[in-house]
Amino acid sequence: MMRFQKKHVLITGGPGNIGLPTAKAFLAEGARVFLIDNNEQRLDEAVRELGFTNVATAVADVRKASDVVRYAEEAVKTFGKIDIFFNNAGIEGPVKPLTEFPDDGFDLVMDINVRGVYLGCKYVAPHMNDGGSITITSSVAGLRGSPNLVAYTTSKWAVIGIMKSAAIDLASRGIRCNTVHPGMVDSEMLKRIEVAADGTNVGATREALIARTPLGRYIAPSEISDMVLFLASDAARAITGSQFVVDGGFMA
Repeated sequence: MMRFQKKHVLITGGPGNIGLPTAKAFLAEGARVFLIDNNEQRLDEAVRELGFTNVATAVADVRKASDVVRYAEEAVKTFGKIDIFFNNAGIEGPVKPLTEFPDDGFDLVMDINVRGVYLGCKYVAPHMNDGGSITITSSVAGLRGSPNLVAYTTSKWAVIGIMKSAAIDLASRGIRCNTVHPGMVDSEMLKRIEVAADGTNVGATREALIARTPLGRYIAPSEISDMVLFLASDAARAITGSQFVVDGGFMA
C-alpha cells in the first residue's frame, strides 16, 4: 500500500537514528523526502544510503530563523508544498547532576530542542498544504523526570506545549500536530548516555533500563518510524494535540 504517493515530507535531523529510517519508510510508500541537517557530509551519506531519486537535502541550523525560512522555501521549490513535517532534530546534551550541569550546555539543548522545534512549526506551517500533518519528537523524558538530564528533560516537556498550541492554532487549516515519545531506542544517543552514566560499570545502565521495560528490550528505530507514518496517514485524520508513546511499556 502506497499511503504517501507523491506526498512531500520534510524531516529535520534527517540523517539521525530516527530520521533516516523514517525517511526510508516514507520513500518506500511513494513520498518525496526533503532532509535537513547541519552537517553536509551526513546528509550526503544519508542520500547514498537511502538510494532513492526523490530525495533532496539542505544544510541548516535549526536554531537560526533565517536558516529555517530558507530550508522551508527550498523544500517548496524542490517538491512543491509540504504535506508532512517531521520536526525531529534534537540532542541529548550533557549528562550531569543538576548542581554540576553546565549552563552553556543547558542553553545549547534548549536552543536546538525547543527553539528549533518552535521555529520549524512557525516557518514551515505557512508552506504546508491544508490537511497536513506535523509530528514533533519528544521522549518519555517529556513525561517524567530523568536523572542527570535536566536540559534534555526540560526540552522534551517544552515541545509538548509547542505541539498543543500548534494543534489549536493550525486546526482551522486542517493541519494536525502531535508528539511522539520514544522510550529506550537502540541508538547512538542512548549509547552516549549509557557511557556517561556507567563510568567503570560498563553495561549497567543498559541492563537497568531493559529491566524496567516490560517487553524486555530496547525499541528499534523503525518502530518509532511506524508511529510517525501512522500519525501522518489518513488513518489518523481525527488525531491532533495528542502524545503517543512508543516505549515497550517503560511508562506503564
